[in-house]
Amino acid sequence: MLSESSSFLKGVMLGSISCALITMLGHVRIGHGNRMHHHEHHHLQAPNKEDILKISEDERMELSKNFRVYCIILVKPKDVSLWAAVKETWTKHCDKAEFFSSENVKVFESVNMETNDMWLMMRKAYKYAFDKYRDQYNWFFLARPTTFAIIENLKYFLLKKDPSQPFYLGHTIKSGDLEYVSVEGGIVLSIESMKRLDSLLDIPEKCPEQGGMIWKISEDKQLAVCLKYAGVFAENAEDADGKDVFNTKSVGLFIKEAMTNHPNQVVEGCCSDMAVTFNGLTPNQMHVMMYGVYRLRAFGHIFNDAFVFLPPNGSDND
Repeated sequence: MLSESSSFLKGVMLGSISCALITMLGHVRIGHGNRMHHHEHHHLQAPNKEDILKISEDERMELSKNFRVYCIILVKPKDVSLWAAVKETWTKHCDKAEFFSSENVKVFESVNMETNDMWLMMRKAYKYAFDKYRDQYNWFFLARPTTFAIIENLKYFLLKKDPSQPFYLGHTIKSGDLEYVSVEGGIVLSIESMKRLDSLLDIPEKCPEQGGMIWKISEDKQLAVCLKYAGVFAENAEDADGKDVFNTKSVGLFIKEAMTNHPNQVVEGCCSDMAVTFNGLTPNQMHVMMYGVYRLRAFGHIFNDAFVFLPPNGSDND
């Protein structure tokens, strides 16, 4: 009798594991059967200075005024110190930034998502942003409160990208057959990608709220699964030298790694000059980044950037 019970329990466990693996593989491969054409992963690069110089002065001024990015920051009450740092630093450079919280927090203004589940928070935030701002913004940037973003570099990177095309970009990672943009480095969606995502949010077979899995997958992977159904695929953002511009680590960690791996080329081996994001920062590190990126200037040194992005009207942009 004991051996029969033991065999039964082993069978149940093996059956559960097999079921979980089949479910996981099904999710990772989702969308392949419906795809009309094979999509090769692209490495998208920023425009070069020569291309920008070809744009007339009037066109540059018009672009600098009208190129607008909406920023979504997903937060929880435990992130309150990071929340304050992000609010006081880089989000001032977004054309509009809103915080989406898991619950109501009295000390900071936020949109209450009424859930602790990060995937539900993300999809609700995208739904809210699209419904409210679809006619005002062409680019939507989502980040965690541990991320520091240089919005002017993001705008420069996107300058020659058409938002009416389905862009979904950042720092890509491959997991099995699924390629996704890591939320650690920030996620950028064009308005076309937002439209396609919005059309799927109410179709649980294509974009489930819970994923339908025994083992949950992260919110950034869930997003990639939904977007694949809509024909939107992850793109890795790089500079002209092939360096990532969306980073999932802090500057300090990159420098430490460069000192170990490239001791004679610490700067060159570290990061892109056109970096858009760094992640894993403390509140104090946020303020240090703000000082280094926006406030510190060398007297007599003139920057000859071909383009200037103007802050929104009424902004206390540094």
